[in-house]
Amino acid sequence: MAKKFPLNPSHPERICWGCDRYCPADSLACGNGADRTMHPSETLGDDWYEWGDWGEAINSQAQARAPAQPISVVDLTNA
Repeated sequence: MAKKFPLNPSHPERICWGCDRYCPADSLACGNGADRTMHPSETLGDDWYEWGDWGEAINSQAQARAPAQPISVVDLTNA
């Protein structure tokens, strides 16, 4: 089973996110000349998981984490 993918890690720049190994950025196990794969939050922002289809594992984590949205009532009678 794959590791749980963190939605917003505290220091994503320290880790390569290319596979389930999550190697340190300065010690990649992929081989000579490999570059670090950035976390989606580094390129897309902290709400990266709210857009697109990231798969069931990410979507279920995001739903569990999302706060309940309050329903607001707007009075349009005087508009």
